[in-house]
Amino acid sequence: MDYPPQVTKDHYCRSSYDSKDRWVSYWYQMRAVLSCGAKEVLEIGPGNKTLTEALLKKGVRVTMVDTAEDVGPDIIASVTDLPVRDGSYDLVLAAEVLEHLPFEEFPQALAEIRRVTRRHAVISLPHAGYVFSLEFKIPLLRRVELIYKLPFFWKTHIFNGEHYWELGKLGYPVSKIRKIIIDNGFGIREYGLHADDPAHYFFVLEKQ
Repeated sequence: MDYPPQVTKDHYCRSSYDSKDRWVSYWYQMRAVLSCGAKEVLEIGPGNKTLTEALLKKGVRVTMVDTAEDVGPDIIASVTDLPVRDGSYDLVLAAEVLEHLPFEEFPQALAEIRRVTRRHAVISLPHAGYVFSLEFKIPLLRRVELIYKLPFFWKTHIFNGEHYWELGKLGYPVSKIRKIIIDNGFGIREYGLHADDPAHYFFVLEKQ
């Protein structure tokens, strides 16, 4: 199935795009990639390449994939049909990408990610809900983060021109997403929310 770009390159150039929350998300994405020891990464949906450039400065070789030619990816393709050989990369990163596909395409996207990675994948998804969080720091002790999130499990997601579905809404509980991930040949090494980035649910996966 063909997936035409949902936005133009200008979308990523707006001053409002790189909000403080997005910068925090970039940090968690980079931390997850580096924690896996990846040296060659396939990045699905590089956006404005902020994270791409940060990873390159850390010595990580990054290949970018996108359906939008004007973004300037290395490969123009969809995550559901990646024109690369099996096991070509140490890690595949798909941050805030898979919700842009119809949910029925989610398993196929995971299967392709598993096929082209040698070992790891990092995925983040939007997570809808009410957030209650607290952070505090006591001198000489580590920072403490507390978070509770009530998902919008009663709300039906309506396609908004970009997101076909969102984690936490009716029909998309975390348990369902975890099962699909496992059924598609991944072990889940880490998963969850962060108090300073509660809108994004992260999964660090290992190929089984």
